[in-house]
Amino acid sequence: MSVWIAIALTTVGCYLVKLLGLLVPAETLERPLVRRLAALVPVALLAALTAQQTFSARGELTLDARAAGLAAAAVALFLRAPFLVVVAVAVLGTAGVRALS
Repeated sequence: MSVWIAIALTTVGCYLVKLLGLLVPAETLERPLVRRLAALVPVALLAALTAQQTFSARGELTLDARAAGLAAAAVALFLRAPFLVVVAVAVLGTAGVRALS
């Protein structure tokens, strides 16, 4: 039952955050600093999530096949490969290192 309470509270919280966002005055949203933050915060959060998921296992810093997959994806991105190719290169890089170790 406590899981459903947590889900309900999270749902209400998300709705309230969205409602607060709609109540922000338009002048505030047009400021250059706010526009820049709105563009950069999602990128920073995604980078942090990627780093945490790649280099962490059971609360410890680890370097395994996931790091090799991330490095392979970074090379593919540097070479301006399409998104699906980047994902495929990451998968193949991770699988290759896991197969060899």
